[in-house]
Parts: sequence; C-alpha cells; structure tokens
Amino acid sequence: MKIDINADVGEGIKNEAQLMPYLSSCNIACGGHVGDKKTMHHAVNSALANHVKIGAHPSFPDQENFGRKPMPLLSHTELFESLKDQILSFSEIVNTNKAKLNHVKPHGALYNLAATDIDIARVIIKMMTYIPKSVKLYVPFGSVIETLALQNNIPIVYEVFADRNYNNDYTLVSRSNPNALLTNPEAVFQHVYYMYNAKNVKTISGNSLPIKANTYCVHGDNKAALAIVKYLFNALLDKGITVDKL
Repeated sequence: MKIDINADVGEGIKNEAQLMPYLSSCNIACGGHVGDKKTMHHAVNSALANHVKIGAHPSFPDQENFGRKPMPLLSHTELFESLKDQILSFSEIVNTNKAKLNHVKPHGALYNLAATDIDIARVIIKMMTYIPKSVKLYVPFGSVIETLALQNNIPIVYEVFADRNYNNDYTLVSRSNPNALLTNPEAVFQHVYYMYNAKNVKTISGNSLPIKANTYCVHGDNKAALAIVKYLFNALLDKGITVDKL
C-alpha cells in the first residue's frame, strides 16, 4: 500500500531540505505569490536529491497577499499571461536541472476559485496547453476544474488537504475560522487515514462525505509542517502504507 504526500515549498520558509525526506511530491512557487529563480533552483535540486516528484505552483500575481485573496480587477487575459509566464519560467529551471515536470497545482485563492468559477478554471486549462500533455493537474474532487480538465483530456490527480478542515460542500473551511487549519500531527494523521481508508472525508460539522484522493497536501508554511510530515510518514508506515517516492 502506497500514498502520495505533497507539500507547497519554495515559499520563503526555507524548510525544503527538512521536509523533502518525508514527501513524495512537491509544489514549487513560481514567482506569482512568492519565489524567484534562486528559490526555484534550490527547491528543484532538493526534490531531485530526495526522489520527490516536481510540480509547479502558480498563483495570482499578488505577493502582498501571498496569493490568498481573489484579484477581481485582474482581467482573464492578464491572469492567463501571468500564469503562462510563471509556468514557462519554472519549466526553464526544471529543464536546466535535467529534471521532469510532473504536475501543476494552482495556489491559494486561484485554486479555490477554480473549483467553482468556470471562467477562472478555463484560464488554468488554457495555461496547461503550454506544457507537455503528460503533465498532470491537481484538482479537488467534485470541482468545476475537474470537469473541464476531463473534457479537455488533461490528466488529473485528485488532491485532498491533510492539514485543513472541510465544509459540507467540499470547500475548505475559511482561514478566517480558527478551526480551518490542523496543526496537531496526530489529528492530521487521523484525518488522512480516514480519507485513505474510508474514501470519505469528515467535515467540520461531523458529516462524512465520499471523496477521491490521490495525493494529500501538507502546507509548507504550516508552523507545524515538519512535525506533521514526520509523524505522517512514520504513522502511515506503522499501518503498512509507504510514501510513494520516485
């Protein structure tokens, strides 16, 4: 039994080298919400050294708000050009390091909006045409972007969040809610193991919803990220489940 654990990295926390031994995939910031060529190079090399699959993590071009707020005044054309530039810049670094781009995972508000907003989802689908067809797109189960990706023959990976609580409509609990983020490693493990084993997710109100999960995300900027991935790695191993490295 195997599992894919991913984390968002290259976001200025400088914990990549510590996290990578416990991950099988990573999502590297491409300069939209944070990051530059130096941080991208560093994260790619760290992933290669630890046999971790490499993903691009494009965002709204909004470093002030870390890409976690919608940008309603940004036109769809401007958003597309920004995302295309982020992907092409990151792809160049991946190629320079003789690595392989495995997937793309939108960041923050962009990811959340693409789950419900067809116009934002279309921009991301268009962006995917600028990279090899083998590159996968991380999507949430039951989302608008999932449907569009399937219609456009883009390979998808269903992503769930190890360190976030869910609402009854599959959306993530808002970060403005004190219960949005899970920081206790044992609680994160129970959350992950239930999704993996039961193929359901428990919501913040106690309901249980069916869900598809191919990869489980721990946010690299979670203050407990290192403790969480260490605990997950070992607790899953105790259950006979290995983290699926390259």
